[in-house]
Amino acid sequence: MQSVIEKASVLIEALPYIQRFRGETVVVKFGGSIMEDKAGVDNILKDIAFMECVGLRPIIVHGGGKSISRRMAERGVKSSFVKGLRVTDEASVGVVEYVLNHEVNPQLVGTLQSYGCKARGIHGDDIIRVVKHVERDAATGKEWDWGYVGDVTEVDVAPIEAFLQASIAPVITPLGRGSDRQVYNVNADDAAAAIAQAVRARKLVFLSDVPGLLANPADKDSRISTVRVAEVNALIKRGVIDGGMLPKITGAVNALKEGVRKTHIIDAGLPHSLLLELFTEKGVGTEIVH
Repeated sequence: MQSVIEKASVLIEALPYIQRFRGETVVVKFGGSIMEDKAGVDNILKDIAFMECVGLRPIIVHGGGKSISRRMAERGVKSSFVKGLRVTDEASVGVVEYVLNHEVNPQLVGTLQSYGCKARGIHGDDIIRVVKHVERDAATGKEWDWGYVGDVTEVDVAPIEAFLQASIAPVITPLGRGSDRQVYNVNADDAAAAIAQAVRARKLVFLSDVPGLLANPADKDSRISTVRVAEVNALIKRGVIDGGMLPKITGAVNALKEGVRKTHIIDAGLPHSLLLELFTEKGVGTEIVH
């Protein structure tokens, strides 16, 4: 009987958060190593199905890096990365588009539907407009070129809003289309942040491979529970925010400036971390706030 009472207590603790967020839009981005763990993916999708069931409006943006790398290897297409971004040449962009739009996306949609969540896929290249991503080294003047990798300039929110109005969870691939009509690969963190800004989401959640932002990357117990926008530049200079965490924090800050109320970085590998972060008092990740 005690265990049953404890379960009821958990639901009561979640009640004020469910009431507060009912009807609100939450953008959830996940990818990375968790995509290789079926049980982990299923846990995330169960959390999202729960969110939809209690009245939230989830939008999912997903990656598919390992699946892309495997498919490229099968087809003899070389895979390379520069500064953490996949170089996407003419030979590989078709593989990227096929795997994201026609393999990973339908699988996620089907799993969500099996949990009773109405979900539909949206190909990012149908709604996201981009320009070619290039960087110039300030010291040497050298220009870095990643091929068909794009920076988001615009998001057509009409299809997303139509799904949300019909209580359908959109599942979106991180792809865009340029003015040349070419499909471009888009960093999934950047795509999620741009979509959150465009729909004025209440929350933007990045599911990561770490418990949140760590003061010491080598110590998983050094999680910083709250980061304020005013602290971000100093943390970047100190090297606390670096590597794969940089696009997440940058996207979070930009989203906050454009009206998103709060952003979160949480551990995708912790079972039900999404529900624990959204519906409990303490949370389990790092929140980025004004």
